[in-house]
Parts: sequence; C-alpha cells; structure tokens
Amino acid sequence: MQVKQLSIFGVEAAPPAPADLEGLLAGPGQVVRMGGTARVSVVVGDLWRGRVLHAELAQRGVPATLVSTVEQHIGVRTAYSSTLAPLGAAWLRGAVKLPPPGFGLDGRRLRLWVIAAGHGDQLGFTLRLGPSDEPAWEPVGVALASVGLPAVLLGTRAGGPAYRIAGRRRIGRLAELVGDRPAEVPAEAWPASR
Repeated sequence: MQVKQLSIFGVEAAPPAPADLEGLLAGPGQVVRMGGTARVSVVVGDLWRGRVLHAELAQRGVPATLVSTVEQHIGVRTAYSSTLAPLGAAWLRGAVKLPPPGFGLDGRRLRLWVIAAGHGDQLGFTLRLGPSDEPAWEPVGVALASVGLPAVLLGTRAGGPAYRIAGRRRIGRLAELVGDRPAEVPAEAWPASR
C-alpha cells in the first residue's frame, strides 16, 4: 500500500473557501464589482467543465449559474455577493485585472483553474489565460513558479495565451496539488500523477 504524503500547498491542506476563486482569476476568469459586492465569471469550452466548476463553487458556499454564450460556450458566473467583494477589491485596478501584491497559488486555487481551462497534450499540461489580461500574466507565472511549477508562457501562435507546464515531475507536482480527478473530467483534461 502506497502512503500519500500531503502537500502544504495541496488541495487537502485547508477546507474549500471563496478565496479559492482566485484560481479562476489567475486564468481566464473575470471579476466585476458593484457597490459593496462582486461577481466572478468564466467562459468554459465544455459543458462538463461548467458542471464540475458549478459543483466546486457550491462546495465553497458560492452559488453559481451556468449560461450559454453567443459563441456556443458555457459561462459560469456567481451572483453578486459581499463575500466576493474582497476579490474584486484585490484584483481590479480600475478596469484592469491584476493579481494583488503577494498573490500565491495553492492546490485549491489551481484545481479551479485546471477545471476551467486546463488540458494535457504530448508537450505538457496547459493552463489557459484570459486573452485581454496581459498585465496579469507575469505575476501569475511567478506564482506558478513559487509552488514548484515553472511554466512557459505561450503566445497566440502557440495556442495561447496560456502557461504550459512541461516534464513528468512538474506535471506530477501539479497532479499532487490539485488532488483527485472529478468523475466527469476526461483523463486528458487532468494532470497525470507520476
């Protein structure tokens, strides 16, 4: 029997919390403020992503809805909530999305990012970014590296904007951080453990 060692940054290190939605904001998610509230939304390319993300948000006490977008994608969005107001205050500089100083990633945040925008291929595991969020890309890359996941920033010609994590050890590290694959998630959309 193999004993699994828990990571201090892994998904099991702390209970799910609304602050985990920073993982969506590190990727293609957006946050909008209204008064003393905020709403987080993300467009996903597959219905299974929307369903799994919806369930993950419910575990964090954050009600969300699934909506169809014009481009035949699925939008996942929370209601405006005072619980999410700190995310809006921390991540927005006017209308520009930018991680707050000292932003860090952990397993719970990475899990949401992987569900919303992750996929594997023969070159590694890719985490999609928001195409209009260029100011956020570098600090997000620093946060990835700080948890042992240095990644290459892919431009639009290479299928980006996205970060690609390459190498069995690094992808194994990502798998360790994000925990077990939800049943609805196809194997190629989840990082494989070593």
